Amino acid sequence: MSRERAANIDPSEREKFDSIATGWWDPEGPFRPLHDLNPARLRYVAERATLDGAEVIDVGCGGGILAESLARAGASVTGIDVAPRVLATARLHLHESGLKVDYREQTVEDMAQEARGRFDVVTCMEMLEHVPDPASVIRALADLLKPGGQVFLSTLNRTPMAFALGILGAEYVARLLPRGTHRYDRFIRPSELAAWLRDAGNIAEAEMLRTFNAGIGMVLVVAPDRAEALARMEQTGVLIDGDRIVATGQEQAPAFTGLGS
Repeated sequence: MSRERAANIDPSEREKFDSIATGWWDPEGPFRPLHDLNPARLRYVAERATLDGAEVIDVGCGGGILAESLARAGASVTGIDVAPRVLATARLHLHESGLKVDYREQTVEDMAQEARGRFDVVTCMEMLEHVPDPASVIRALADLLKPGGQVFLSTLNRTPMAFALGILGAEYVARLLPRGTHRYDRFIRPSELAAWLRDAGNIAEAEMLRTFNAGIGMVLVVAPDRAEALARMEQTGVLIDGDRIVATGQEQAPAFTGLGS
């Protein structure tokens, strides 16, 4: 077994994101969907957890879009990732924002050994589907939590609809994401995530089971144009759009999963 495989790292995934790291903070660049979703994600977390003064870790932080927002909300934020050029971009942006985030090139498993029971809030957005062993990540997230802490996860469901929208639509038709961003075989079914949470032992799954759409794993905002879609995102917590809005009526399910203990 290679050292990186043992460390729960997929080198091709790391290299993929490192190769486009300089565009992380371009709101019209390859990470535009993250910029569009970030206000909804932040609000989703802030409505369920007290951020001001909290110890928060963003696992798979990338270039720091969510991490900076959490810091702006008053949290003491640590961001970890395994892509060095992506983290360099995150650190560089701190000079522009004036915020403080402790960025570390580290796996979540290593961080859990170092900081067990330290964090009030753990976020892990669109990271589980990019690692060889997502169950190992879930166990480490649980270990990072203080008693009574909360963890928030975001990932894609493994369904034909998610393939059509998350890969074909987002990467090839609307070109919201670079081609090759996702692998369908690594999308995660709710039943799999629930099993990993049970194995982790100290994360309740009630909210996940209530809010995760087992058929799609995402929801699309219905709107005639981008401006209205952004406004609707603030209300419903989700947005997937392109030059034209792709619409569905299934607005009861958020695009990401929130989990609280």
